Amino acid sequence: MEKQPLTCRVAGHDIAYHCDGEGETVLLVHGITTYSFIWRRIVPLLKDHYRVITVDLLGCGASDKPLEVSYSIRQHARLLKEFADTLELGAFHFVGHDVGGGIGQIFAVRYPDAITDLTLINSVGHDFWPVQPIIAMRTPIIRQLAMATLDIGALRLVVRRGLYHKNRLDQDLIDRFWAPMRTRLGRKGFLHFANSLNNRHLIEIEGDLKKLRLPVLIIRGDADLYLSGAIAEKLHRDIPDSRLCRIATGSHFIQEDEPEMLAEEMMRFWHVLGHSSPIRGENADG
Repeated sequence: MEKQPLTCRVAGHDIAYHCDGEGETVLLVHGITTYSFIWRRIVPLLKDHYRVITVDLLGCGASDKPLEVSYSIRQHARLLKEFADTLELGAFHFVGHDVGGGIGQIFAVRYPDAITDLTLINSVGHDFWPVQPIIAMRTPIIRQLAMATLDIGALRLVVRRGLYHKNRLDQDLIDRFWAPMRTRLGRKGFLHFANSLNNRHLIEIEGDLKKLRLPVLIIRGDADLYLSGAIAEKLHRDIPDSRLCRIATGSHFIQEDEPEMLAEEMMRFWHVLGHSSPIRGENADG
């Protein structure tokens, strides 16, 4: 039986999270369409060495879903800082996937002393996003139609397209993706999140990224059909001394495709922090 999430009161709302293991703290931050479950294959690989916290962003998973506040990536970064302060996490490893990577970029620029390093996994970046169908969600009539017609069959197609190993698409995975969509409030939360996305929040920090002095690992699943490889390449060029790791057999939901490879790359990165020589290997491009 899976553990019930813990909750942390942030800005008047409950943020749900899970905490496993002991040691240096790793905060795993999901993107849009998912919540903390997306790290389910990663946590067991990390928790023997680290304290691993998986969070449900406001509006997602088991967290509160107020519709009167923004779910922009800038606001999420602010809320995560308060979350970290409330839990007294100290400096931690920030890992962000998809939109969570955009949140991580803002967090690193605004609160560099709060984290030891940043890992971006199939991250949004610059002005290369949002992608369809998220752009369409900004149009009121499309949002209304989506509320009426979004169903588990459409979700199955979205998830399947985001996997390299199609055989990983089983009923359990679909049920986890679908869980928040079972309620009207959950669907409204998803659409509100989509409507709050604004790539201007990343464009405006491009200059700050070029001056970032934190260690940064960028992981790109080369089979990702939702986000362009140009994002990872430009982030790698712009962020000083960043490391780019490419995984050929990873699609957008790389946590499902290659959990062992993903965990290995992150732990290798954390282990060699402070060493002068970059990571080298068949999947790494230093």
